[in-house]
Amino acid sequence: MSDNNGPLGYRKPPAKSRFQPGQSGNPQGRPKGSLNIATVLMKTLREKVVINENGRRKTITKFEAALKQLVNQAASGDLRALAHMLQMTAIAQQITAQESPSPEPLKQPDQEVLINILKRYRQFIKAEDDHEPNSD
Repeated sequence: MSDNNGPLGYRKPPAKSRFQPGQSGNPQGRPKGSLNIATVLMKTLREKVVINENGRRKTITKFEAALKQLVNQAASGDLRALAHMLQMTAIAQQITAQESPSPEPLKQPDQEVLINILKRYRQFIKAEDDHEPNSD
């Protein structure tokens, strides 16, 4: 099987049905430079707005403004806002816990120094309690 433009068969389509150089295989596809929803959302949340707080003008991000409103609504007794705020707080705490490294255990000399400091502190507190006059 062959035509005027070469052999035909597996992975050798006819020349007239092949993509032309510079032609896309999906001409109706996503246009170049279009943004996805996550990018647009993050860009919008980072935009600045001017608010009045305690009589002073302050520039903050839209994200900060939205969080302030959520916290204020929760504080005023809005149960739905309170539920959202508590859920966001729990998520933030989980993220913070994952990001912070676990503390390295103290080596023996450091433990001894800490124990001595605590003993001296306890003696100091006991001495102050002994010298304090009773106010009975």
